[in-house]
Amino acid sequence: MLGSWAAPVPARPVGPFAGAGRVPVVVELFISEGCSSCPAADAALRELVRAQAVPGVEVIALGEHVDYWNRLGWKDGFSAPAYTARQRQYATSFGTGSYTPQAVANGRCELVGSRSADLVATVSKAAKVPQAVVSVAVLGSSAQVRVSSLPAGTAATEVLLAIIESGLASQIGCGENAGLLLGRVGADGSFTASPALTLAAGWKRPNLRVVALVQEIASRRIVGVATTSVVSE
Repeated sequence: MLGSWAAPVPARPVGPFAGAGRVPVVVELFISEGCSSCPAADAALRELVRAQAVPGVEVIALGEHVDYWNRLGWKDGFSAPAYTARQRQYATSFGTGSYTPQAVANGRCELVGSRSADLVATVSKAAKVPQAVVSVAVLGSSAQVRVSSLPAGTAATEVLLAIIESGLASQIGCGENAGLLLGRVGADGSFTASPALTLAAGWKRPNLRVVALVQEIASRRIVGVATTSVVSE
């Protein structure tokens, strides 16, 4: 669960980031190494991010390995209860059950993650929804996050920060993610924070990125996203 991250837990960004000038859409893929249908979903999302083929959109993909498959005898070393809890939050919001592989785009739409054409259409749809103005920058050993101009009608929101690492691998392909809840956007629709970046010794700084998410607390809809690299010292 993004809001409760306090130590490294497994996830992975997939492929390059498209850069400035595009509408960011976060796709969370809930998967498990014990799920036989998950590799196809992982491959579909990986290709979508590699190609960045949705016009005007920057796809930011996070693989979140749930732990409920572990009880069937397969121990997914990248799984964490936090991801299972986050998926259950979405299940409550969507009125669906939890399953793998499940893709969630900007917290607004869910679908079977292996359906490539549907995934493209869902990302395109999510990108059309107005977003807040969000910026994130790395300044030395801290990040600076700013939020303003929330879309009209936005309910109470919280700001989440994640550090993601690419280039790690298992049988499916995974990475690491650590994150924390920074706080809530004020009544005036603005938010500023400069949290310290705590990086594990084993993380490779050239492979790290920082992702800031603005998410409605009740609906779990993501209303703003920004990402930047962590510059090597």
